[in-house]
Parts: sequence; structure tokens; C-alpha cells
Amino acid sequence: RKTALNALYGLMQSADPIRVLVTGAAGQIAYSLLYSIAKGDVFGKDQPIILVLLDIPPMLPVLDGVVMELQDCALPLLREVIPTDKVEVGFKDLDAAILVGSMPRKEGMERKDLLKANVAIFKTQGAALEKYAKKTVRVLVVGNPANTNCLIASKSAPSIPKENFSCLTRLDHNRARSQVAMRCGVPADAVKNVIIWGNHSSTQYPDVHHAMVNVHGKEVEAYGAVKDDSWLKGDFISTVQLRGAAVIKARKLSSAMSAAKAICDHMRDWWFGTLDGEFMSMGVYAGGNSYGIPEDLIYSFPVHIKNKSWNIHDGLPVNDFSRAKMDATAAELVEERDTALSFLSQ
Repeated sequence: RKTALNALYGLMQSADPIRVLVTGAAGQIAYSLLYSIAKGDVFGKDQPIILVLLDIPPMLPVLDGVVMELQDCALPLLREVIPTDKVEVGFKDLDAAILVGSMPRKEGMERKDLLKANVAIFKTQGAALEKYAKKTVRVLVVGNPANTNCLIASKSAPSIPKENFSCLTRLDHNRARSQVAMRCGVPADAVKNVIIWGNHSSTQYPDVHHAMVNVHGKEVEAYGAVKDDSWLKGDFISTVQLRGAAVIKARKLSSAMSAAKAICDHMRDWWFGTLDGEFMSMGVYAGGNSYGIPEDLIYSFPVHIKNKSWNIHDGLPVNDFSRAKMDATAAELVEERDTALSFLSQ
């Protein structure tokens, strides 16, 4: 056992650290996220990490406290923690960027005001990725409106491949999986291949037409396992769509623990791949998709991942019920995109 531990320690010493940026790093989601990344739950148990923590100047004192806590965890993989409010420090030589920070919607704020504020933020961050990060950087946008923020960041970093940008719909995916699992009385990992189509908003479409549930060791189609079509086409969908609002109402704060877990799931799958026969939901560039979705969007599709590259899972039959919902969320994204692009050109 000692020899194995020494070998592992030797490997950890020899691997080059990767640079991982988290923005909005003094916030709630980051507080739940940073420990998991630094511990090795995301990029591997033998991958040393340099954590770069970016936030706005008023949050730097809070960030110092977060840095102290990370130091006090005494984590063997964590080589360095760099707190900063400067993009030229934050975005330098990155291997992965997790863009959590965004302008939250304030009371009385219209959606277009929210979009305008976020276009400015993600234009700046995209330009910083373009100028300072590695061209191989993998970028995950979490800050809302996540799909459109992701598109703006990508357009502002033209020399980084569009495939290197994604937005988080894994939280919605996990919510859908869990709802079906609870309904069937099985663990969450007994449910696979649920899909979140479209926007990370209340128009998203959680789809279980292709999902399978492992019931007593036998794989059953979700509709057959749940045995309640009206729930699957009604309350199930609205529960997943409105779950974020339900958490805020109950907790008086937005989802942080579950969002952080979803970020970890998303990035780990992107790094190490999905299991054979399984697909996950990711907001990705829609170019070349086979589902009739307008191409210049970041849209959530079922994807499988190998060698750090995702591919949209093609060829799933789409019934009329699904088609209408997939098109509705696409229409919202087109409208968001067009509004955002009008601000981008100002």
C-alpha cells in the first residue's frame, strides 16, 4: 500500500498543474464549487491545480477569506490560489474557465436590461479569453442568461473554437433525472438519457422519451417505468422548468450546492468522457445539428463526449409534442440572441 501511495505521490509531483479560472469566485456557487475542484473531484485525483479566482474589486476582501479557507484545507493537489480583479491575471494561460459571475436580475429589471448588462460582461470576458487564454481552453458559462452569455463570449473570442464553449444545463438534467428516479423509487443513477433541450430558462424542455430506468436490474423505458403519462407531460416538465424559482422561494437564496455539483459533473464529463450508451445535456453551439434548430445559437442538446470533444447525439426520433417544445425554446433563444447582438454592436 505504501509503495502505491508513493507512486501516486510521485505522479502528482510530476504532472504539470492545470490553470482553472472561476469567476464570481466570492459568491455562493463558487463557495460550494472550489473545494470539489481543488480536491480532485473534477479534473482527476492525480492532476495538480492552480486555481485562479476572479471577482469585482468590492469582493476582494471576501475572496481573501475564501483563499485562506482553501489554504486551510491542506489539499495536496492545490499548488496555488490566485485571487484577482484583473482580467489579464485571471485569463492568462487557462486550461479551463468556469464563468459563474454575471449580473443577477434585480427587482423591477426587464429581461433586456439584464441582457444589456451581461453582454458587456461577457464581451469583456470573451475578449480576455481571446487575448490571454490557451486556444485549447474549455469554457463553461454558468452565469445567466447562460446560453446567450455563452454565445456572446464565443463571438468575442473568434480564434478559440466554438466547440470549446458550453453553458450549464446539467443542473436541469440532474433535476429531471432525480424527479424520474423519485417517482420510480430508484436511485438517481438508475435513470439515464434524459434530455434538456434548449434554453436554461423556464422554456427549456425536459424530455424523457428516450430515457431508460433500471428497475430491479432490468432497463425499462421511462414512460413504462413511471406509468403516468399525464405527469410526465405536465407536472414533471413544469417542476424541472421552475425548480430554480422554487429553491429561491424556500431558501431565500438561489441554488448553490446543486449548481456546484452540476458544474463538477459537466466539467468532469468534458474532461474524461461520457459512458458508452449514455448521453448528457450540455448547452453547445448548434451549428450542423440534425434537429432543425437554428444554427447560430447555444442550445442544449444530448451529447456524448470522447477525448475532450462533444458530439450531438443524432438520430433520435422527435414526436409532435417534443417538436413544439423544442421549437418554442429555440424561438426564445433567437429573440435573446438578436437583442444581445444589437447591444454587442453598439
